[in-house]
Amino acid sequence: MAIPCVLIIAGSDSGGGAGLQADLKTVSALGAFGMTAVTALTAQNTTGVYGVVEMEPEFVARQIEVCITDIACDAVKTGMLSNAAIIEAVAAKIREHRLRLLVVDPVMIAKSGAPLLHSDAVEALKTRLLPLATVVTPNLHEAGALAGREVKTLEQMREAARAIRDLGPETVVVKGGHLEGVAIDVLFDGRDFIEFHAERIETKNTHGSGCIFASAIAASLAQGNTARKGVAAAKEFVTAAIRGGLAIGKGYGPANPMALLPPRYKGT
Repeated sequence: MAIPCVLIIAGSDSGGGAGLQADLKTVSALGAFGMTAVTALTAQNTTGVYGVVEMEPEFVARQIEVCITDIACDAVKTGMLSNAAIIEAVAAKIREHRLRLLVVDPVMIAKSGAPLLHSDAVEALKTRLLPLATVVTPNLHEAGALAGREVKTLEQMREAARAIRDLGPETVVVKGGHLEGVAIDVLFDGRDFIEFHAERIETKNTHGSGCIFASAIAASLAQGNTARKGVAAAKEFVTAAIRGGLAIGKGYGPANPMALLPPRYKGT
């Protein structure tokens, strides 16, 4: 039986907790095969981002091209895209090859506060990439930037989801991880609003949770599931990853996409 294949277009996290490293761990844990097109290299660890080297847009496009012309591509997930030129190159390749299942995680700021998307690239994200998306997964800050309004309450999440869907994506999931109380995500598909609830886990080890969530959706879509089913499964998966977060490093430890797999480490 052929394995579902997911193309991950994102930045590298040298600390291994987020970015394409977290993406690859996630899709692998969920039974899919991950390919990568690297958009940027970051020098980062649990305490912050200490340097970024952006790839040339042409080289990002070349990575996409060689992957999809040789290996099957059942779904695409984008993360850190860094600048408008890279967004343009990615969108052009998605259109050229008619890649139909696209999950966009509109990464803008690292958990440490470091910017991961140039401010002048937000418009390119809205006009070039979102109209191609099957699912887009902004957090409250990103939803506010995309919708052009404040997003701090559940009702404002709904309003933002509606405004973002007007930009073209099929389904919008506004993540409520920064709300007080229960962790609620709001899905809007143009017809229905659906809320996904999960317990709030008190931990600082959540680095990479947004990457894990979006990649889990992409893996589910690649396996033939609907967006609603994929989001529901991804919510359970990322909650388990946060619950099993790793207390490593001196800052924000990573959520653990391998948390549901049998433990293998036998050290003392």
